[in-house]
Amino acid sequence: MDFSYITDNQKRFIDELTEFLRIPSISTLPEYKESVQQAAEWTASRLQYAGIENVKVMETNGHPIVYGDWLHAEGAPTVLFYGHYDVQPAEPLDLWNSQPFEPVIENERIYARGATDMKANVLLPVIACETWLKDAKTLPVNVKFLFEGEEEIGSPSLAGFMEENKDMLRADTAISADSGRIEEEKPASMVSLRGLAGVQIDVRSARGDLHSGLYGGAVPNSAQALARILDSLKHEDGTVAVEGFYDDVVERRDEEKETINATFSSNDTFQQNAGVDRVYGEPGYTPGEQTLIRPTLDINGLWGGYQGIGVKTVIPAESHAKVTCRLVPDQNPEQIIDLIRQHVERHTPEEVEAFVIPLEGKAYPYMLPETHPGLKAVEEAVQHVEEKTPAQLRIGGSIPITGLLQQLLDVHTIQLGYSVFDEGMHAPNEFYRISQFEKGQKVYTRLLKELEAYLG
Repeated sequence: MDFSYITDNQKRFIDELTEFLRIPSISTLPEYKESVQQAAEWTASRLQYAGIENVKVMETNGHPIVYGDWLHAEGAPTVLFYGHYDVQPAEPLDLWNSQPFEPVIENERIYARGATDMKANVLLPVIACETWLKDAKTLPVNVKFLFEGEEEIGSPSLAGFMEENKDMLRADTAISADSGRIEEEKPASMVSLRGLAGVQIDVRSARGDLHSGLYGGAVPNSAQALARILDSLKHEDGTVAVEGFYDDVVERRDEEKETINATFSSNDTFQQNAGVDRVYGEPGYTPGEQTLIRPTLDINGLWGGYQGIGVKTVIPAESHAKVTCRLVPDQNPEQIIDLIRQHVERHTPEEVEAFVIPLEGKAYPYMLPETHPGLKAVEEAVQHVEEKTPAQLRIGGSIPITGLLQQLLDVHTIQLGYSVFDEGMHAPNEFYRISQFEKGQKVYTRLLKELEAYLG
């Protein structure tokens, strides 16, 4: 199959992307609930136009999930395509050069919130299927689509939805377009993602804030107690002090470490990019190893007492902190949360109460087996279009669907997206390269054929 349909319809595809980007589908803010619903309905309509069948917008405990399928390739494998139509908030607005939900095309880039993460990528498998159905009137494989509206808030409704719809979602493999590459001309597929577990720690020392002149020195201070608890979570060398935290962590092979360190930034570049004076953390591991194949525990925020200008001499009755952990294969988010709870119980000063509340958005770590045939299919598709072999990337972030598919359906996920990591995802002036958009459409179109060959 040639790519003339893609070339001939490229202007329409860009116009559709622009229309999609105008919808402020911010999943984390309640005031945008109707916009998120609008984005779900837009996505469903676009699937129908492409020729996908059984398209429906399905309710969840949160934002809806869009499903569709085409299942007429008798004897061929079934592929589940995944993506998300929700986006991050656009603030701070004053740092944008244009309105975040009024897309602007300049220098072959389209600027808008959600452009690279991940509305442009959502369209790649849709356009690929449309291309086959318009040209060949058929698809080489059976396809299913799952597009959610909560990825940017940790996919809290996804596990329950998948539990209730296992039969509908069963597939031979999954393809996620929520992915990208480090450099524009260096294609890549992400083969490893860390998991995520988080808690909020609340400390209470009194019924209400107290006057420090009347009570100071004679009553407990929730902020000081919280500081002691947080300090106990790590040793001075940066290792996590929570008992049992490393028990299930498998030491990666020397060959894997060598590959990571050969492609990762130098220490100086890493420090410069991070804006820090020195690297810090688990001894015996490089920054590349620390951020890609080792687990972490970080304090993301803490608050208590007076936060305004000047002085308010109170002893805070309540103080709070949010703590998250990035997890590696074989670590279980629920187990890690339980270990943190036990640690906090052991290290809470007796004069205060402490409560550990799990945060929504847990994610299991994920690693694609090196021998998975889908990797060869991706390699062949990319080679056919770009004439380059894609690198296999390990990423320190999390995408909840990957671990859930493996846990619930025993389905592995191949990551193939056409974002570039310098395109400002989650930041002001987010953009997506138009050239990547067309390139990705062609690769996905070819990938459908390669999946038939390598999964069949």
